[in-house]
Amino acid sequence: MANPLVQASYLLSAHLPHQLPPDVGREVAFAGRSNAGKSSALNALTGRNGLARTSKTPGRTQQLVYFLCAPDTYLVDLPGYGYAKVGMDLRSHWLKFINHWFQTRDALCGLVVVMDIRHPLREYDQQMLKYATVRGLPVHCLLTKADKISRSDQVITLRKVADALPPGATVQLFSATKKVGIDEARNTVVGWLGLDAADRSAEPITD
Repeated sequence: MANPLVQASYLLSAHLPHQLPPDVGREVAFAGRSNAGKSSALNALTGRNGLARTSKTPGRTQQLVYFLCAPDTYLVDLPGYGYAKVGMDLRSHWLKFINHWFQTRDALCGLVVVMDIRHPLREYDQQMLKYATVRGLPVHCLLTKADKISRSDQVITLRKVADALPPGATVQLFSATKKVGIDEARNTVVGWLGLDAADRSAEPITD
């Protein structure tokens, strides 16, 4: 089956509100603590290994990075926190910018929260969930690096996170390395964006 996200390409990076694209169409945001596997998840869902930068140095994403999937249809990579070694001034700027963006961005239609299955629901994750709840946005959580723990621990963690999420939020297991949960996550994002694979000219890929 064709992957409608395979045409995703880098559009721009925004550090200030005036650098954002016009607030039209539909966009899905990806949020996650530094080193949670957000870039790997974006690459896996789009089938583009080099689309989002991955690095052993956490905190590389320091702006809102927009990827264009189709006319007025975007994936948005949000700045990661946690292990990122940045100054308080920059961190404060990120918080103000993202807070305003979440509150006012009409095109935003869904949020994917990427969490390392070994360290889920940290403070940053909770903050992202609150943003989505306030806006009434659909939210889907990816428990990444699922291959790093046993199957029994996967099930236990999945259940605990599901029970702790706000009403309506969903969660799944995910591993970009072992290709676990890619189709499920992609289908969620594609649905939010309103992309129909049958009506797009994207080339099919094999996971």
